[in-house]
Amino acid sequence: MDYSATVAWAGAAAGYLAGSIPFGLLLARLVGVDVRKVGSGNIGATNVFRINKGLGVLAFLLDALKGFAPAFAARWVAGAPEWLGLAWGAAAVAGHNWPLWLGFKGGKGVSTSVGMLLGVAPAAAGIGLGVFAVTVVATRWVSLGSILAAAAVAGCAWWLYGSGQPPVVAWALTVLAALVILRHWKNILRLLHGTEPKIIPKKSSSGTAGAPPA
Repeated sequence: MDYSATVAWAGAAAGYLAGSIPFGLLLARLVGVDVRKVGSGNIGATNVFRINKGLGVLAFLLDALKGFAPAFAARWVAGAPEWLGLAWGAAAVAGHNWPLWLGFKGGKGVSTSVGMLLGVAPAAAGIGLGVFAVTVVATRWVSLGSILAAAAVAGCAWWLYGSGQPPVVAWALTVLAALVILRHWKNILRLLHGTEPKIIPKKSSSGTAGAPPA
């Protein structure tokens, strides 16, 4: 396939529609739960994980695939500019965050952003995943892991990809990281106030765990 404006717009539209597929919502329905009515009401993998750990992992993988597929597909377009994979992947992230099928009320874009990064900037994705894993293991706060991973991606983007003229990838990853952090503003407030729930909350004295927001 040769690059053209039509191809660019068609790929972006396909990326957005793919990103709009609410895998978290659909998977939770397999166990009879509307994920929008439990926990935080978010359709992302973290909220699904609280319902069913296996489905939560699967939701993460499928949401990541939504970002990876369009970003990686751009490599097969002959003569495509450097930014095409970023644009198609970003369209998928936008679809996840503002899905057409759910009244434009979606997730926070972390999983789909990870997939996009794997498609266009795997080194940055590896660093971000490392920061995320260490933070979550140490604190059990998925939100803090997501925020610090986004910041790490933005920082290392200029080290890894900032030498281009213009540094398109570095700027794009910085904007993407800022979007992820902004989507977590409620979590940031809860972290500052010490009320942010952990991914595996401790059980109360009655033996039941609370239903935390995320």
